[in-house]
Amino acid sequence: MREDAGLSDSDLKRVVTLFYARVRKDPELGPIFNAAIDDWPGHLEKLTDFWSSIMLRSGRYKGNPLAEHMKHRDRITPELFGRWLALWAETTNETLPARTAAAMQEKAGRIAESLQLGLFYKFTGPHNRPA
Repeated sequence: MREDAGLSDSDLKRVVTLFYARVRKDPELGPIFNAAIDDWPGHLEKLTDFWSSIMLRSGRYKGNPLAEHMKHRDRITPELFGRWLALWAETTNETLPARTAAAMQEKAGRIAESLQLGLFYKFTGPHNRPA
């Protein structure tokens, strides 16, 4: 079974909308996201395109997530990624079939790991050391 089996753009939009509604209300994540985003409808559309590109291979997302997160590096901590992933798991588990939710959670975990490496670690050869 492919990870996108049965997953539609409307599913992704529903997940993204519900998830970021929760993020905005979250006491840890909300202040950071609400300060960083001034056009929530546009941002939700961009994030739906991002997840469509990841899960459905649509190619709709044109952007650089690391560059966008680097703009807010002074407010982001590694611990916040754990909170983000917990809310993501909660939302996907509630809104999607189990296999699809698990696939999206796996992708989110890889994305979070990649962003954290880019934000918090300097690569100095074969021994990746904290900056």
